[in-house]
Amino acid sequence: MTTRSLEKSHLVSSGEEGPANSTTVTEFQLAGFPDLQNFHTPVFVILLAIYLLILSGNSIIFTLIYAHPRLHIPMYYFVAVLAVLEVFYTTVTMPKMLADLQESTPSISLHGCLLQIYFFHALGITEGCLLTAMAYDRYLAICTPLKYSTTMTTKLCFQLMLGCCTCGFTCPLPEIILTSQLPFCGPSRIEHMFCDFPPLISLACTNISTSIIVDFSLHSVVILGTIFLILLSYAKILHVVIRIKSSKGRQKALSTCASHLIVVLAFYGTISFMYMRLTWTGSLHYDRIVAVIYAILTPLFNPIIYSLRNKEIRDTIQQIASSLRLSCCDKR
Repeated sequence: MTTRSLEKSHLVSSGEEGPANSTTVTEFQLAGFPDLQNFHTPVFVILLAIYLLILSGNSIIFTLIYAHPRLHIPMYYFVAVLAVLEVFYTTVTMPKMLADLQESTPSISLHGCLLQIYFFHALGITEGCLLTAMAYDRYLAICTPLKYSTTMTTKLCFQLMLGCCTCGFTCPLPEIILTSQLPFCGPSRIEHMFCDFPPLISLACTNISTSIIVDFSLHSVVILGTIFLILLSYAKILHVVIRIKSSKGRQKALSTCASHLIVVLAFYGTISFMYMRLTWTGSLHYDRIVAVIYAILTPLFNPIIYSLRNKEIRDTIQQIASSLRLSCCDKR
């Protein structure tokens, strides 16, 4: 079946007069990795390995925190929830990407596309809010150490987590509802590896200026709002740190923030490029590269960053490794 006939098979007649001979697209083709058409098998193996590493790495971080009582403090509760979010965040897109690499003409229904977009953005916004809550936690720990245990209680910690989830799963709804009302009458090819607002909305056969403004406004409020709160927390932290006389004290204070800062820079650097713009006519090649970074590589590196940069988690891993070595020696 040719591409042209395939596209036609995805069009069904609608009862309304529309721009493209009264037809409505009910299924879309995903472009996937067009520059790697001859390397689908190696790409599949690499993506599968990355996905398994994401699942195992984040699961290990969560299990370590859950199983060791000394890690049952707000900072590590946030890290544990972040690990869970990363697992779900990648599961929204990567299994579908892996399946599409085995298909000659990968496709997805409109409803399936909207669901993927919703959960991808809901989990992404939840992660952004969680990173903001983590910055606030570091601010309390460094700037008000004597009041930290009474201020950042377990109850407040879980309230912040609930607030992050509520914000994350509410914010994408207006745009999802607006996008679901758009008429799609061809073409039906989404120039991306997975469904997302910009490549889907650009296929609508109507004026999309309202959708672009709504998309830009919502993402700008969420991204700039959380970045402002994170910067405000770190500005206050820096103000306190520079007043610490001993270099060892300054280093200790900053070391607790280093892993969080790395994650924040990687996460916000990529999503800001992708979503805070009013034109979607840029290079599709660069969009795919950026999407790989924030949708695949960032979730992969987060557990590595937290395990290597965090002394408590490093010590816990070393203790487990030592215990395993001793038990192996005893059996021999």
